[in-house]
Amino acid sequence: MQIADRLAPLQTNVFADMDRAKAQAIANGKPLIDFSLGSSDLPTPPHVLEAIAKALNDPETHGYALFNSTKDFRIAAAQWYERKFGIAVDPETEVMPLIGSQEGTAHLPLAIMNPGDVALLLDPGYPSHVGGVYLAGGEIYPMPIVAEHDFLPVLSDIPSAVVEKATMMVLSYPHNPTTAIAPLTFFKEAVAFCQQHNIVLVHDFPYADLYFETDPVPSIIQADPEKSVSIEFFSLSKSYNMGGFRVAYAIGNAQLIQGLRQVKATVDFNQYRGILRGAIAALNGPQDCVSDMVNTFASRRNAAVSALQSIGWPVAAPLSTMYIWAKLPVDLPHGWATNSIEFCQELVAATGVALSPGRGFGPSGEGYVRFALVQPPAMIEAAIETIGRFVYKKA
Repeated sequence: MQIADRLAPLQTNVFADMDRAKAQAIANGKPLIDFSLGSSDLPTPPHVLEAIAKALNDPETHGYALFNSTKDFRIAAAQWYERKFGIAVDPETEVMPLIGSQEGTAHLPLAIMNPGDVALLLDPGYPSHVGGVYLAGGEIYPMPIVAEHDFLPVLSDIPSAVVEKATMMVLSYPHNPTTAIAPLTFFKEAVAFCQQHNIVLVHDFPYADLYFETDPVPSIIQADPEKSVSIEFFSLSKSYNMGGFRVAYAIGNAQLIQGLRQVKATVDFNQYRGILRGAIAALNGPQDCVSDMVNTFASRRNAAVSALQSIGWPVAAPLSTMYIWAKLPVDLPHGWATNSIEFCQELVAATGVALSPGRGFGPSGEGYVRFALVQPPAMIEAAIETIGRFVYKKA
């Protein structure tokens, strides 16, 4: 049986390997404490669930949901954006509902890339950004982001031959996994670069609300208010703890929205309309739930940073996201400081504590691990104490 060549680059996945390591740890009797997946453990707000539950008894919600039936949701998304960022959005031509942001990042390359075109992606970066490019027959140029440059790409370092073939640049700030925030000045630089070279600028923006002790984080469209080259993906997974409902949307250039709509129309429809009613309630309703979510992750961040420092693993307190991006201590045994995959596999096998290896996010992620703060503070502190004992025992 023949399998398409386009799947070849997708055969290996560090996170699938870690999933097997976690399953083996459970099979060996280890209680799993999983910090490897950024899936919020917090409950969906009651008023959102109430809107979804009420819709169940409405026969109008039981049929296929085509584009026109999403009008109320698109209006709510456009109004939410204008309230938050002060830029008007046309819900008819500049908003596209999505079944999770990953649908958007996977489908958009099919709309704008031809075989051999290049996508400029962050390294390290979110792994799903890679898949859509390969499925579209595109090539990837990784833009290394390092601490010395505040985890921002140096656009002038991209070779001119690569720029000539590039049709898409993907950014995502606040950044997963590094937790970095991009200032509006950098976004303006990226917009100018993409305008100059006729490159589509994609911004994956799931952490629009998840920042601490800092100014509100900017939208890419604030740097491109005419939406000349930009499209931005928003998700309700983090702000409203709705990951399992798979609700997201794109806002941006009307031509890009139309292209994404054409691809989507070929592949699928939309969510159950009751879920969209819940999303409308989230966007239009009281936002105390968002503040509570931010405060919860700030508390967990503080617990994790303090606990890591107490075992001799110094980390800075991140200003955004639900993660700790921790550089592996140089004095780790067995060469683990430069082998994050082996460290994470050995750690979960011995203790049941699961982290994400930095190498899984790209070559420039080597030497780091990511903690997803999806457990209460007491569990975080206990798990980090376990990590400390594990490292000491192995030394």
